[in-house]
Amino acid sequence: MLEVKSLTKSFSSGADSRRTILDELNLKVEAGERIAIVGPSGSGKTTLLNMLGALDRPDHGDVLLDGDSVFSKDDRQLAHFRNQSIGFVFQMHHLLPQLNLFENILLPVLAQQAEVDSSTRGRALELTRKLGIDHLLKQKPGQLSGGECQRTAVARALINQPKIVLADEPTGALDQASSNQLADLLLQLNQEEQTCLIVVTHSMELASKMDKIYRLENGKLKQLQTLSNNLKLS
Repeated sequence: MLEVKSLTKSFSSGADSRRTILDELNLKVEAGERIAIVGPSGSGKTTLLNMLGALDRPDHGDVLLDGDSVFSKDDRQLAHFRNQSIGFVFQMHHLLPQLNLFENILLPVLAQQAEVDSSTRGRALELTRKLGIDHLLKQKPGQLSGGECQRTAVARALINQPKIVLADEPTGALDQASSNQLADLLLQLNQEEQTCLIVVTHSMELASKMDKIYRLENGKLKQLQTLSNNLKLS
């Protein structure tokens, strides 16, 4: 289980003032659960994902994964934690253009070990099959469509079997058909892998596919409910 406890983050907004982005924020996400976080631009959604992914440290508060404190770790331990426990999917795929699809997927593994074993290669091939890109393994990002690049990014995020997948506007750069397809694949893999899936999005269509929807505003999360396709505060 992922648990966020009293997470607070502020930034300097002038010579003598600071702006609070996250204000004593709390959240719990169970294994296999998928949630969406929505809210206006500038509300702190990406800042929250950066905290959950240990890319940045809070002013105070903590994130716990299965009861283990994330921010009690030093920088070296945090780097290992990110590599092994977190899978990131961003709006832009951030694939390395000089590497082919298969090599891009294996990058998180190579960050921790010199060689890739046969079981990991097998997992990579299985992920590409599930994502429908197994016929493109030798293609480089410049030869792929936007949807194919995003599917590659999803496979890369999952290669180390992370406990948490963080997706920041994963369908924001895709057309409607590709967006729907990628969203369905993310949900399918979330269930098969039993990860915590946390999606930040402006798309209410994507958000409505999740188990829970939270709105981030004024540094706090408020859970929304879907009733007859309308959203309201719970």
